[in-house]
Amino acid sequence: MSRLARPAARLAAGSAALARSLGVRAAAWVARGRRHDLTGWRAALGCWARLALLTLGGYLLWRLVRAVPGVMWLLTGAWMVTAWRAGRPPAEETPANTPQQPGEAVRALLLDLLGDAPAIHLRTVLAYLQEQGQWEGRTVGDLRAHLEALGIPVHPKVKAPGSKAPTRGVRRADLTPAPAVAPASSTTPSTAA
Repeated sequence: MSRLARPAARLAAGSAALARSLGVRAAAWVARGRRHDLTGWRAALGCWARLALLTLGGYLLWRLVRAVPGVMWLLTGAWMVTAWRAGRPPAEETPANTPQQPGEAVRALLLDLLGDAPAIHLRTVLAYLQEQGQWEGRTVGDLRAHLEALGIPVHPKVKAPGSKAPTRGVRRADLTPAPAVAPASSTTPSTAA
């Protein structure tokens, strides 16, 4: 392996993860435009409007780059920095002096996959893991059992953004730690005189 192979692989993996993340977020944003209080084509007007906004934004960005080619250098630099950070190997994410519990690494991964969404389906998590070359030949049931063994609650009917029907998934509220509650001070009067 040459000297540049490892950084190139990190940039490639980061670029793929960044593109996937942007695609998932854009699709979720478009899907949130659907109105559930309407039916038929009227319910989908919000989705079409958001898709038109994304298309218009892409067109305007293309026109900007065509008019001012120097902007492409800024966009490329920003993409490279973000891809470099996204392509960080898991071993580099935690400092060596602070060991991370297995459940905490899984929680961090789930929170990363959630993005801004309140919930995520297990099939989405499994598909991501298999894209990364992990959990090959395993099922959603295997993933559910693994998460439950780590103390992460799995709900039978979770509605995630961009999905049509609820299915097994994990909610953000179960992954974020509850705020620490200060112990209540004793209000009983002291009997010592």
